[in-house]
Amino acid sequence: MGRWVRHSRHLCSAERSPRVADRRSSGASLRAHMTSQQYPTRLPCGNRVLDLSRTHVMGILNITPDSFSDGGRFTQRDAALRHAEAMVAAGATLVDVGGESTRPGARAVSALEELERVAPIVEAINRELDVIISVDTSTPAVIRESARLGAGLINDVRSLSRNGALDAAAATGLPVCLMHMRGEPGDMQDNPHYEDVTAEVASYLEERMAACAAVGIEAGRIILDPGFGFAKTLEHNLSLFKHMEALYRLGRPLLVGVSRKSMIGLALGRPVGERLYGGLALAALAMTKGASILRVHDVAETADVVRMIAAVQAAE
Repeated sequence: MGRWVRHSRHLCSAERSPRVADRRSSGASLRAHMTSQQYPTRLPCGNRVLDLSRTHVMGILNITPDSFSDGGRFTQRDAALRHAEAMVAAGATLVDVGGESTRPGARAVSALEELERVAPIVEAINRELDVIISVDTSTPAVIRESARLGAGLINDVRSLSRNGALDAAAATGLPVCLMHMRGEPGDMQDNPHYEDVTAEVASYLEERMAACAAVGIEAGRIILDPGFGFAKTLEHNLSLFKHMEALYRLGRPLLVGVSRKSMIGLALGRPVGERLYGGLALAALAMTKGASILRVHDVAETADVVRMIAAVQAAE
């Protein structure tokens, strides 16, 4: 671990950055209306701060050989760092680093393999760029080491359900993003069934928030992700998206990740490389529904969507 120990400390400028857009009407007011208890707009993320009164773009950095969209492109440190740099320049205020693919049918990787992928990238980004680093992981060792190297957010598709993950996340003091998923990536799409998908997603996330509270992770450190594309059919995804506002009763900001996912491909009949416009439509809709973070591959295009909507929302 010694070669990863160096990293500089930067003061966060995210809340003043032109890379984020102020939500003064539709999305912000809708979220406030749906939330029983308004949450603070400043979320400390390590040595940076995320301004939750604005919609942010989170750029995806997969450092895996088998991710569904860009697997293998950024497994080398220099390539990963340059891509992160490009995403920040294009408008990302967060970069989400992932060392384990969670696409349907993905193989599991060992904790050591994941750590060896993630740690040097987190260290390099923290040293070189002024950006909030999110780490997409369920693994306690990766949670701990990423926090030590400068990560500002733990983004877990398993909602800290792996043995030891809750305690590891609690010890870091970082905010966490809890996502809804049933099963594991290898089997999550095996005939998923819900009586009421939105209500059941909300119930699951509420249970995971309670589990966090039990180890000292207060609600103010939690972001919620409905888990589009995880253990859900096209119909489930569309219904959940349509009724997303119901999740605001949980009182936490939402992260929405639909970029290039199969729900777009199935709805439009498009392969992965042709899902940009469908993804931008969903990003725009998510923002008007009050989403705080949009997790995307196509940062520049999504950032334009965010800025344009914000300009309209700010008009008299």
